[in-house]
Amino acid sequence: MEILREDTVLIKAKLEMVPAVVILGPRQVGKTTLALQLAKHLGKPYLYLDMESRRDIAKLGEDAETFFEYHQDKLLIIDEIQAQPQLFALLRSVIDRKRDAGRFLLLGSATPELVKGVSESLAGRISYLDLNPLKIREVLPEFTIEHHWFRGGFPLALLAKNDTAYTDWVQSFIRTYIQSDLSLLFGYALNPAITQKLLIMLANSHGQLLNLQDIGRSIGVTSPVINRYIDFLEGAFLVYRLQPWFPNVTKRLVKSSKLYINDSGLLHGLLFIESFDKLTLNPIIGASWEGYAIAQINYHKKHNLSSYFYRTHTGSEVDLVLVKAGRPIASIGIKYSNAPKPSKGFYIGLEDLKTSKNYIITPASETYPYKADTLVCSLKTFIEHYLPQI
Repeated sequence: MEILREDTVLIKAKLEMVPAVVILGPRQVGKTTLALQLAKHLGKPYLYLDMESRRDIAKLGEDAETFFEYHQDKLLIIDEIQAQPQLFALLRSVIDRKRDAGRFLLLGSATPELVKGVSESLAGRISYLDLNPLKIREVLPEFTIEHHWFRGGFPLALLAKNDTAYTDWVQSFIRTYIQSDLSLLFGYALNPAITQKLLIMLANSHGQLLNLQDIGRSIGVTSPVINRYIDFLEGAFLVYRLQPWFPNVTKRLVKSSKLYINDSGLLHGLLFIESFDKLTLNPIIGASWEGYAIAQINYHKKHNLSSYFYRTHTGSEVDLVLVKAGRPIASIGIKYSNAPKPSKGFYIGLEDLKTSKNYIITPASETYPYKADTLVCSLKTFIEHYLPQI
């Protein structure tokens, strides 16, 4: 089954404007498939190179610069670019000699800023795009919200023929990342035992405030070590830190970030939840829904919107605050119940933030006003109808 990615149009537009486009995202998210599908429809010769393949590395030889110049009329697709970080410096000079648009399509599974050996800036020569796991608008109506929420957006997990096949895939994915991939991506020898314990702890505290000291004590390492490992997990697009919003109010505000496993299917794999029925019986279900909803909103929101949460030490809390140009625009509460009852703390938060657009998002409720300034709706309805207006 072929699923059309919404980002295809955007990547094509970028290739028509700049010499190089970089698609970043976790392994197995579909970067290579998307790049090759796009290349076949551009009407231009292309050449694919995988920088984790010895055969493809050998094609570059000792003079990659000459290789690039020889193929300068082709679209060069370079996969897993972080495996050969020295290419970033080389690309700068190659592009400067011929600044034609659409020369390079680079695919990476790690944030370049964290990759050992990457020091060259390609500012003005390159455009970046994050390819997230498959999102709601890309999978409906072929799949239900429940299926997408449980399996997550990695194509092989979503399309697995049954839950047993999904479980096998996600456990293999996790094991490979822990044992080898993270160290290979960043060029640092990370301890697999620390990585495994950390990932499981982060999954069990999904959506909670991040306390580096408590995690460090539990694992037996220092807070800076834990923070560094989380940096790598975030740089590999496996976890996501949601920062608190600090408005100009005279209140004692929570300043710690909240941490989420980036993909719901990965979260359920880390917690060994093997079916949606078992998820409904698990205490993590509320936090799982919250993380899934926040991820989907982040995937679909406009680029001029930033995401935060709001919490005070006296109990005020808003799960998600959308901010534009330094001003809170929308406050969002996320509830697993389809008959939600927002807390008093939520409405105190609305008074603090003074947002004009306020929502309670549920899995499948009808749309109705809860109070004069708050609308209850399903996640699907919010993404399709209300998020584009914010």
